[in-house]
Amino acid sequence: MELPWLLLPTAILLPVVLFLLSIAWNRRLPPGPASLPWLGNLLYLQHFDEDSMDILNAERRLHARYGPVLGLQVGNRLQVSVADRYLAHTALVGHGTALADRPDYAVRNFGGLNAITITSANYGPIWRLFRRNLVAEIAHPARLRLFAPLRASVLADMTDKLWRQQQEAGNTGVAVRDTFLLAMFHLLVAMCFGERVDDGVVREIISALRELMIYSLTKLRVLDYLPAVTTRLFRGRLDAMHAMRSKLKEMYLPLIDARRERKKLLSSSQPPSPQNQDETRTLPHCYVDSLLDLRLDSESGRPLTDDEVLAMCSELLIQGTDTTATALEWIMAELVKNQHVQDKLFDEISIGTDPDDLHRPEGLHKIQYLRAVVLEGLRRHPPGHQVVMHAAAEDMEIGGCVIPRGTPVNFMVADMALDEKTWDRPREFLPERFLAGGDGDGVDITGTKEIKMMPFGAGRRICPGLGVATMHLEYLVENLVRAFYWRAVEGEEVDVVSEEAQFTVVMKKPLCVRLVQRAAI
Repeated sequence: MELPWLLLPTAILLPVVLFLLSIAWNRRLPPGPASLPWLGNLLYLQHFDEDSMDILNAERRLHARYGPVLGLQVGNRLQVSVADRYLAHTALVGHGTALADRPDYAVRNFGGLNAITITSANYGPIWRLFRRNLVAEIAHPARLRLFAPLRASVLADMTDKLWRQQQEAGNTGVAVRDTFLLAMFHLLVAMCFGERVDDGVVREIISALRELMIYSLTKLRVLDYLPAVTTRLFRGRLDAMHAMRSKLKEMYLPLIDARRERKKLLSSSQPPSPQNQDETRTLPHCYVDSLLDLRLDSESGRPLTDDEVLAMCSELLIQGTDTTATALEWIMAELVKNQHVQDKLFDEISIGTDPDDLHRPEGLHKIQYLRAVVLEGLRRHPPGHQVVMHAAAEDMEIGGCVIPRGTPVNFMVADMALDEKTWDRPREFLPERFLAGGDGDGVDITGTKEIKMMPFGAGRRICPGLGVATMHLEYLVENLVRAFYWRAVEGEEVDVVSEEAQFTVVMKKPLCVRLVQRAAI
């Protein structure tokens, strides 16, 4: 008979307890500015189609106000930004797989740029299969040695082109960005498809791929606000994206089919004759070969579809070209700005190494100052000021704040590398800091032990092409300095401060230099 009397106070107290618990939960969420119901923070609403540097700079101001863990309401979902290196290490490395997933964004669900790739796949067997394949087929030292003739050919073409441009320019300068980007695409297209194609084809791929990337990063961000509504309201943008993908597919399929046919011939009784075959034009092995051999064990051992191969090829080209070309331009700009660094680097590479040794990746590591220059370039000018967004695979804490499961989490990469508590004179270009006794001596850019800089991310989702990217940068910087004196154009200042966000964070005023040959190329 006492039960009905107990129900009344329970019915009164339970909502009160739940209300108090919700308040306590919300108080533990990362702090941030007020937001509009369902719409989120005006910070994002006003920059859908604009330069993302505006958003980055606004986030920096908000971090200064609210602290190292910032919560922003993007549409109807929370998005978290972390600006402290210690918290980043705890979150990415200490918590293991807790932040190894990717956010479930609308663009990906509607067949967006990377529907099934290493970058976008959630942590699991498919991601491990793809990542292991890339590391084995592209990033392994044995594979890198096979690509040595290709690298030498691309380098020769690039230096020849730079010198022709300088001769045509006379006493004026040469803008190098387009040449750097074209060279990186030549290199990665051949590594991907196994065929060295001409400038016209490469330029078409660059144009189509960059158009799709920039469109996805600007025009499609609105789809993350109330996707059920915006995917209908902005259907035209999705149609435009699919048209761009179809254009890329038309370019890729002949190259993919050529490798498929080559594999059939090699396995037949009459393989193609190797006589008179130029190993810098048709490669014996490439990334597409490995993708055609892959089988998805989690899906009855089926092979990849053409669309999936296309997405994986796009990922390799995107991750291996713009980022490296951007980093190379920043590094060469710093060498023009700091002539004493360039002179010291040239002295070391000309005295301490055999030129033939530099076609092999292991030869580059003998030049400590070269590696220091590249590391300082990546610290001072990381191509991306944030990493690819992570997602919490479970409820977790960062810096005492609750991060609910599924929440997108990003990290302020560039800001961590400019922390005055970590680095001496962090805004200056000082490669010596990475030599013995410097504040970067022995720094681990993988972030396994600690995070002082993380240009390639950290933790389970660290960029699998880290070794390839640093090797390409060392190889190109060394050979460009060996070939030319890099000088500023008379009367012009090299601006290594102003930035502009495109797919990567590039120099706002592109590098224009005067080149003087050191010796015959």
